[in-house]
Amino acid sequence: MRDCIYYDKGAVIALRSGSYFDFENPDQSQYTIEDIAHGLANQCRFSGQVEPFYSVAEHSVLVDWLLPPALQFQGLMHDAPEFVIGDMVTPLSRLLPDYRALKARIERSVWARYGLPPTLSPEVKLVDAQMLAAEKVQAMGNRDRWKCLEGVEPAPVALNFWTPAEAKARFLARYYELAA
Repeated sequence: MRDCIYYDKGAVIALRSGSYFDFENPDQSQYTIEDIAHGLANQCRFSGQVEPFYSVAEHSVLVDWLLPPALQFQGLMHDAPEFVIGDMVTPLSRLLPDYRALKARIERSVWARYGLPPTLSPEVKLVDAQMLAAEKVQAMGNRDRWKCLEGVEPAPVALNFWTPAEAKARFLARYYELAA
């Protein structure tokens, strides 16, 4: 099978909106918040090893809800770069330095476009870890000890397992509420 090229040059993918995302030049890519919401709503957490489907968009909305108002937008958008690069599990991404470098470049671009700082607040990172502790039990049924979660209390949430359409709608509604 030969490579399918969507565009006449570069590492470019087509987006739901009809625009394109250029992995080599994310700053020049024309994407919308709807593209981000659509991608995150269709990305399953834990490489899909959950039952039922649980999206990155739902995760992002729940992170946002757990933060104080000053950090809620950052919480909602903390995984926004995954709309094009996917939600790669940490153990695999650690083996792929090129992936990590690309993800960092996309993070800088997306976060700058939406007015976020170049690095996440420690509080957002803590709530993200607390969500992971809650999700591994609720979405995976996993009660094993994970070294990365030592000393981290699970977030006080109940996962809803929204459909992709509902996750997209709730992510967008929250985005427009916070951006107002």
